Amino acid sequence: WLGFLAPLLQNCSYTLHSPIGTIESPGYPYGYPNYANCTWVIVAAEHNRIQLVFQGFALEEDFDILSVYDGPPSPGNLRTRLTGFQLPSPIVSTGSRLTLWLLSDYAVSGQGFKAVYEALPSYTCGNPGQLLNGHQQGSTFNIGDKIRYSCSPGYVLEGHTTLSCLATSAGTAAWDFPLPYCRGICHGDTGLLHPQLPCRPGDTIALVFSDFQLEDDYDLLEVSGTEGSSQW
Repeated sequence: WLGFLAPLLQNCSYTLHSPIGTIESPGYPYGYPNYANCTWVIVAAEHNRIQLVFQGFALEEDFDILSVYDGPPSPGNLRTRLTGFQLPSPIVSTGSRLTLWLLSDYAVSGQGFKAVYEALPSYTCGNPGQLLNGHQQGSTFNIGDKIRYSCSPGYVLEGHTTLSCLATSAGTAAWDFPLPYCRGICHGDTGLLHPQLPCRPGDTIALVFSDFQLEDDYDLLEVSGTEGSSQW
């Protein structure tokens, strides 16, 4: 079986020493190959860290995986495993090496991913990232700087509104709190229901009819989003 599979693997490997650059999955944005097995190792100067900012991301959910390692690709260094179609937040390494490892299965692929990376000196925290359905105030990310976040109408902020870039005991810099996010207002927040706004994963939406009159057998109201659509 392994001997049959080996010729099908689409291997690629890159080691990047430039202080700034761009990484794209093979074939981006027209789709990566099946059986992809690609690694990118970013190496910065000593005492620098690496910031990775995604500009595009679309992988077959749960089957095609981009693993990011804070250092060499060993289980203890795994930072995150990324899949699906949501743009990931920026990633900042703790040291001078960051590794990306893309694995895809035998069928179905997405557009792939595109990311830019930059070596960060010890006095900067790097851009913490933009909010989906939100706004960022502040454009410098060095020790002592602050970034403020707010949400668009119909959304509430979950987390801290202000992040501060602080010096660490290790001689680097880091934000004092994680990136917040904007959550769509659901039933119970204001007494109103915004039918097309996403809510926090795991939340449910209560729909209660206070009045209902349609022509019997001819006029229908269909409600979807449950385990099966319902008609009245």
